[in-house]
Parts: sequence; structure tokens; C-alpha cells
Amino acid sequence: MPKDNLILIKNIQIYSEDRFIENGYIIMKNKKIIEVGVLSDLENDQDYQIIEVPSGFIAVPGFIDVHIHGVNGADTMDATKEALDTMASALPKEGTTSFLATTITQERKEIEKALINAGEYMKTQADQGKAEVLGIHLEGPFVNAKRAGAQPVHHIIDPNVSFLKEWLALSNHSIKLVTLAPEQPNGLEMVRYLKENGIIASIGHSDATYEQVVEAIEAGANHVTHLFNQMKGLHHREPGVVGAAFLHDELKAEIIADGVHVRPEMVKLAYQQKQREGLILITDSMRAKCLKNGTYDLGGQEVTVKDGKAVLEDGTLAGSILKLGQAFKNILNYTGCSIEDAIQMASVNPAKQLNIYDRKGSIAKGKDADIVILDHNREIFMTICRGEVAFHKEDDIK
Repeated sequence: MPKDNLILIKNIQIYSEDRFIENGYIIMKNKKIIEVGVLSDLENDQDYQIIEVPSGFIAVPGFIDVHIHGVNGADTMDATKEALDTMASALPKEGTTSFLATTITQERKEIEKALINAGEYMKTQADQGKAEVLGIHLEGPFVNAKRAGAQPVHHIIDPNVSFLKEWLALSNHSIKLVTLAPEQPNGLEMVRYLKENGIIASIGHSDATYEQVVEAIEAGANHVTHLFNQMKGLHHREPGVVGAAFLHDELKAEIIADGVHVRPEMVKLAYQQKQREGLILITDSMRAKCLKNGTYDLGGQEVTVKDGKAVLEDGTLAGSILKLGQAFKNILNYTGCSIEDAIQMASVNPAKQLNIYDRKGSIAKGKDADIVILDHNREIFMTICRGEVAFHKEDDIK
């Protein structure tokens, strides 16, 4: 390793924060990007560890998944260091360099175990070579049983600020996003509390009317959990949650672009309505991702995975097995959007929503060296997490 741990990526097309560089270079040091430029301006490359990539490959900022339950046999609700390690190690293969460990509606003690575990993990997680846990997405139990989906109905409760305060303390204040149904008793009180404490209040698993969503926005809600799925849909006499999401720029909307949860035409409609600034690509994936067809657990429920679908016994969709790198490709194909647009939805918007755009979400000097290199087919070729190669396709094949 050269002195000062200087790493150079060269001969790469770069989608940097403020421009596209046809033949560029990126210099990294101590987990940070210290220079981005045009290769012809680089005076000397002898002091660097050099990462060479094939001609025509592109560098984009690392993807940020704000809604993921599990992958490769592990789940946030396992409440073990090993489970989060497994997730952090597996996610760079799909271009994800940071994520929110996402819980599910469950009995209180099980949620608390997961919160404590994630909070502790964040204190000691490996600095490099793995995706970074940025915090916790608390999905449930403060949702509407009418829109439960795969959230276990018997553990759903009304929004409870006292519980939330306790959970924040238990998690070492690592809860960054809460999915709730604002129309439920005490829902608006919880939205206001989240807003006051800098936590994203997300409308999801909700049967709210348009007017109730507007009230929630006024109280501080600024996010929608998996648009279209398990929410009051669009109707010409009742716009519902979907209509409110379309009409209010205050709301950033997650979308599962797998063609299963939302068919491609509806993804395109959402993109036309929300534009690139309004959507956030997520996976909502469960532990079966990266594994074979079979039977798996999600929140204590049996989930059958077959041919790209994860369903409960009654056929209800139960999370996904979508990879974020595939969602990136899908949004390009479904909508005809540009690479820059897809970057906005996979990296920029989640970073801005989490208020970490000062260090993540784009390729720029001073930011974390979270970089994804895509091949000519827009497949993941290499993922760099905080300056260290966490995935290399050629190593994976061997």
C-alpha cells in the first residue's frame, strides 16, 4: 500500500455531483474522496494504488436503501450483530453502500431487541469494506390494520409517543425514519413529535383520506412508504394517499421498482408525476434475497419465495427480493429516464432526506468514498464503501 493510503480510479466515466466527466479520475484517501477531475489534468499517478477499470465503464455514487428488512438469510429482526454483519457484507454486491436497517410490526420486546442491537452495532460497525448502517427505519407497529399487508395484524397498535420515546433511548437515538398511519388515534401527535426531533415521518400502511394526508403534511410528514402498496389508492372522488403524494412536493415517495409490487406502467406514471426529485428507490427486501426459492420467515410469518415473488400463505406480497442495482436498471427501462435521473432517485434523494448529503449521495471532494462502478449493461462491476473495495464482480466469479 502506498504511503498516505492514496487510491486512484482512472480511465472512468464519472457522474460527479456537478458534471459528467468523459475520461476522468477519482482520488481517495482515508475513506474520503479528495479529488475528482479530468484524467488529462492528472500530473502524476506513481504515488497511488491504482484501480483500473475497463473502457466505457461508469462511476456513480453509492446507492442508499432506506427500506430494507433483510438479505442473504439475515433480517434486522434477528437482533444479532451477525445478522447486521451479513446484511452489510451482502449489500455492496447490488451497489448499496449504506442503508437503514428496517424493523417490522412485532411484539414490543422483539422490536426492542432489534432496536438495541442496531444501536449498539452502529457504535462499533466496521469502518470499511461493508455497507454502512445509517440508522433504523421503524416500520410499524403504528399502522392501520386495514392496510397491514405483511405486517402482523395482532401486533399493530395505535401511535404511542411514550413508546417511541423509550425506543429512541433504547436505540441510542438511531431511529431515523418511522412509518405510521397518521389517521390513527394519536397519529398527528406522533408526526409532530417526529418532526420536532428531526426524524422522518412517513405515511405508510395507511387508509388516510386526502384531507387526512394534508393534515399530516401540515404536522410535519414528508415521506411516503412504498408508494401504491398498502395505502388508500387514487380515486376520482377520493385522491387518497396516492393522490396526495402526487400533488404534494413536500412528500418524497419510496417506490419498489421490481415490476411485481408496482407494474412498470405505474412506476412510469409515478415518475411523470413526482419527477426525479420526488421518488426514492427502495428494495423492501427480506431475508430470502440472494437465496433460492423456498420458505422463509418474516416477522414470525411463513413466506414462500418463488419466481421473483415473496408471498404469505394467503398470497399477500411480503417484502421483495429486489436488488437496488436492479431497481436502478429497471427505473431506466420503465421510464426512459437518464442515468442522472436514476442517480437522483437511488443516491441523492435518500441522502438529502436523511440530512446526510454533506457526506453521502454524490461523487464530490470531501464526501465519503462510496462509489459504484457499472459496466456497459449497467450491471454492478465494483462497489467501494468508504474507500475500500467491498465487491468486485471478477472476484465474485472466481
